[in-house]
Amino acid sequence: MRTKLMWALFLTLLLMTSGCSRAPEPSQLGLYNLPRLRSFSAYRVSSENRYINSNDDEKRIMPGQTLVMADLAGPGMVDHIWLTVADSEFAWPRLVRFRVYYDGAKTPSVDAPLGDFFGVGHGYEKNLSSMMVTDSSFGRARNSYWPMPFYKSCKITVTNEGNIPVIMFYYHVDWRKYRSLPPGLGYFHAYYRQERPAVSGKNYEFLNIRGNGQYVGTVLSVIQSQVGWFGEGDDLFYVDGAKHPQIAGTGSEDYFNAAWGLRITRGPWTGITVAAGEQVGARLSAYRWHVPDPIPFKKSIWAGIEHFGWTYNEDGTVRSGFEERPDFFSSVAFWYQKGVNQELPELPYGDARLPLGNATQIAIEDAVHEMTTLRGKVAVQRGVDWGKDLLFFDAQGAGSRVNIPIDIPEAARYELIAEIATAPDYGDYYALLDGKPMGLDPRKAATSEVPYQGSPVYHNYSPEVYVADIHPLGWYSLSKGRHILSFVCTGKDSPSSGYNLGIMDVVLEKIPASVNAPSPMLPRKITPELPPVSPLPPSGEPVYRGLPLSAYLDKLAHAQESERPGLIRAIGAFGSDAGPGVSAVTEALHYPDTQDRAAAAWALSQIGPEGAAAVPTLAKALSDSSPRVRDLAAVALESIGPKAAPAVPELIRALNDPVVYVRCPAADALGAIGPAAGAAIQPLVKKLLVKNEEAYVLESVAAALGDLGPEAKSALPALREARSRYRVTATIDEAILKIEGKPVPSWW
Repeated sequence: MRTKLMWALFLTLLLMTSGCSRAPEPSQLGLYNLPRLRSFSAYRVSSENRYINSNDDEKRIMPGQTLVMADLAGPGMVDHIWLTVADSEFAWPRLVRFRVYYDGAKTPSVDAPLGDFFGVGHGYEKNLSSMMVTDSSFGRARNSYWPMPFYKSCKITVTNEGNIPVIMFYYHVDWRKYRSLPPGLGYFHAYYRQERPAVSGKNYEFLNIRGNGQYVGTVLSVIQSQVGWFGEGDDLFYVDGAKHPQIAGTGSEDYFNAAWGLRITRGPWTGITVAAGEQVGARLSAYRWHVPDPIPFKKSIWAGIEHFGWTYNEDGTVRSGFEERPDFFSSVAFWYQKGVNQELPELPYGDARLPLGNATQIAIEDAVHEMTTLRGKVAVQRGVDWGKDLLFFDAQGAGSRVNIPIDIPEAARYELIAEIATAPDYGDYYALLDGKPMGLDPRKAATSEVPYQGSPVYHNYSPEVYVADIHPLGWYSLSKGRHILSFVCTGKDSPSSGYNLGIMDVVLEKIPASVNAPSPMLPRKITPELPPVSPLPPSGEPVYRGLPLSAYLDKLAHAQESERPGLIRAIGAFGSDAGPGVSAVTEALHYPDTQDRAAAAWALSQIGPEGAAAVPTLAKALSDSSPRVRDLAAVALESIGPKAAPAVPELIRALNDPVVYVRCPAADALGAIGPAAGAAIQPLVKKLLVKNEEAYVLESVAAALGDLGPEAKSALPALREARSRYRVTATIDEAILKIEGKPVPSWW
């Protein structure tokens, strides 16, 4: 009965937002509505390769590059999004940014890290099973069922704000096309924010907006900067400017419908995907969908939660059971509202969204010859689980040990993290740092994990290989120089066929100075302030987050250094309407700060052909000292297309750039220029035959030759010679057909 009720509620939500010309009758609701014939047409946009003889259905996203997943013409409604990603960068779900734009708006209505939007924070991959979001296959298959109606258009994008390529990105966007939609439907919104640490004297804010709509969900993620239970804070919702909360809770776990602490659970409307005890560095991530109980607002809403909990003295004694704490909070708020919200500020960019705001990813397999072992041997496994490299410890049983050297660049306080694989023949391990137990604080908390000889045990058995679970090992003050990280086998789970261990990387995160500083206890502000009213410019003038292009150009002219990258990217957000800002963005390619130059190249990649005046400067940027700038300069030239022909000589040189993620977009840009890039044919042929080149670079090279068309006839012998290369065959076949002027078999 409970399951039927849940499905009835879910289908009710779909009907209420599906664009029916009249309100559904009571008899139409629930499961009995399924036989009713519908008037919409169902469509899907996906990463499917249009060449029907190819199974290469993935997309690649270079650092800084934006992929348009879907650009739909309405009226319609997105009713399902599925995606899966292969990426080996630490916490990449925090670095890939997911955005949804409605009806031509420059401001995204959905703007959040991909992982957090799909219900799991901290850059983790975890399973989640709920009515609105489902993540499966070790959290790698992400599904959203949030209804997203739109009247004119819907554009869905992802941007790789990380530092290495996303080598495989597969997706489906399922949507409905209607003849018309009734007026007054709310647009679906989602917005990410963070505080590191939570601000003293103010409750943590999920959302603070003016408008007319209904609040429908929260994803909250917390990193504990102190030992003890963090979650005595109450959830609070102030509606329509009320001085007192219309909804007030009784504790953080209570908001997520749990009790007496938080434990891993997955439910249709609430759940906890990460719960790692009460030690320093412990993570939490939880979701709460207000679908059966939406919170309507007519004028405004403030939604948030207190950051109060237990605190301890240095000697381990309890100081307070209800005191404000400086833990790290991040969240995504979900809501529907009339119109597109223009009030919310820009998100932190890229690395600034990482759990502690920075990360150094150490490829420990590169130091395999410096490692020592006891009762086992080490080796390197390449390309495991779609392109990930592992340090593999072939262990001989309980007591086996591997000692890994870690070089600390400067004396500071760090978090150490190990990305550990799971497999059918893996054992159970605990960690030591310089021979001492890891993962504990001298002050004991009530619900902390029971350790093994002073350290938590990591159980690494699973029926199939998965790379890799994120395991925080603790926060430590470390001296500069070499330290030894050891993993010791305690045994194995009964289904496992061995005692082995696989580690992808060790990650160093420098603890922000704000954590080490004393936290001032400021007077507590009970009633939150609503954002000021920002008058929009005259109707018809494009705006981004409430401001016209001219306002951003004026701000950039007077900006401080720290403000410039965000303002430059904001100009790029105007896309083809940013023509008047091209000269200012082009000038920024000469700025001394790398972040400014990277932001300028990204902005030009969004402006596209309207930024053609920047081609000479972008061509010079292909020799920039920063690989990120070189990469984005090539991406920008690709977006400019045939008008980027003057940059062909520099793009040819970039085919041999020492950084792989520069070579790939350089080839893509030559293909986008088309026949005018004829001088690149022989350099592309030479690159195609290079041994040990990355497969995705070869795909771009082959595709570029195909895009040059019949002009590239001299490349046919090399294409046929390279045809036997793994995972490039279909791309080469398509290129040969294009060069020979033959039709390419396609589903479309």
